[in-house]
Amino acid sequence: MKQIRRISIVVVSMMVIMAFYAHAEPKVVTILGPFGRQEEARFNECIAEFEKETGIDVQYQSASNFDTLINVRVESGDTPDVTAVPQPGVMVRFARNNKLVPLWPEIIEKIDNNFAPFWKELGSYDGKVYGIFHRVNVKSLVWYPKEAFEDAGYAIPTTWDELLALSQQMADDGINPWCIGIESGSATGWPATDWMEDIMLRTAGPKVYDQWVNHEIPFNDPAVKHAAEVMMNIWGNPDFVLGGTTGIITTNFGNSPKPMFDDLPPCMLHRQGNFITGFFPEDVQADLENRVGVFGLPPIDPKWGTPILGGGDQFIMFNDRPEVRQFMEFLTTWKAGEAWAKAGGALFPYKDQDLSAYPDSLTRIQAELLLNAEVFRFDASDLMPASVGNGTFWTGMVDLVNGKDLDGVLKMIDESWPKE
Repeated sequence: MKQIRRISIVVVSMMVIMAFYAHAEPKVVTILGPFGRQEEARFNECIAEFEKETGIDVQYQSASNFDTLINVRVESGDTPDVTAVPQPGVMVRFARNNKLVPLWPEIIEKIDNNFAPFWKELGSYDGKVYGIFHRVNVKSLVWYPKEAFEDAGYAIPTTWDELLALSQQMADDGINPWCIGIESGSATGWPATDWMEDIMLRTAGPKVYDQWVNHEIPFNDPAVKHAAEVMMNIWGNPDFVLGGTTGIITTNFGNSPKPMFDDLPPCMLHRQGNFITGFFPEDVQADLENRVGVFGLPPIDPKWGTPILGGGDQFIMFNDRPEVRQFMEFLTTWKAGEAWAKAGGALFPYKDQDLSAYPDSLTRIQAELLLNAEVFRFDASDLMPASVGNGTFWTGMVDLVNGKDLDGVLKMIDESWPKE
């Protein structure tokens, strides 16, 4: 009888345990982010890998008004477990107000092992790490018409001096080497700010660049003036730019690369981010692999290597539970981006990524540039106060191209910086 009772107790205990797990709430991780439409579908493919491995339900909510909604939810205490923010300043603001969970030693070790050091730096505030970078983009690219470029015997430059020599070679051949346009309606001028930022990274380096972004040096500092002079050595040379300075100001940024693909291209070089392929002629877009070439904007000062200007989404954590930690650790691995990389339209910063996963050679070149970069920084104008970054910086660049005095333009921008 005692034996029977013991068996009965064991059976009942097992039934209780099984009933508990049968009725236990499934583990859920909630994410709020800016990925919408196709990007949302791609990100959900990445999430599916994690769900399959762990059984944890990851619920992603896309928000077209993300910037507003995330602030409202944080202030009301209705935070998602995790969010993806496209601007470093958002992470800094939440961290400064003690809204975020700082990352723990084990996950920081994973970041150290699988990311270049600058990603950890960009995801940190006040000595603590908060962010894990995922999908990123690259701006420091020069595009060219592959067949015409190769038929002319031109070589891809690896230094700034070689880039200038190539520009002169093309000019000597009767071609205006650069296709440049900065017209963009009320946003006219922004492509010029990208050029300035790329050159600042290559001449002054990341520390001075950060000081410039934060107004720790004035906008008319000698380092900024030098970057503008380097830019205008190309932009202000009528032999180097199709249509000269008038063409720069009046040509829409999206239309500016199209002449590269004429039967006899009047220009062959276009510096722009990876999104610009969507503005190429339709027949070119249908055959990017064969029609288009790309290389990284070359270095100027060798000590900074080949810096990359770009952007990216970092994931930050509001709620500390084991399943949320598990998802954050997943984000430090190539598996978190592989499905999206294979589908196209995104780059990732993981050291252990398989470059062959990207669908074409153009994307693989960009991913390789990203992996080899020793310096990466976000777009400076996006990080500056809006009245400057999306205001006087844009209009000042138009004034400069129009022939206004450089010192006066930089002084005007500096004086427009909001007073605290």
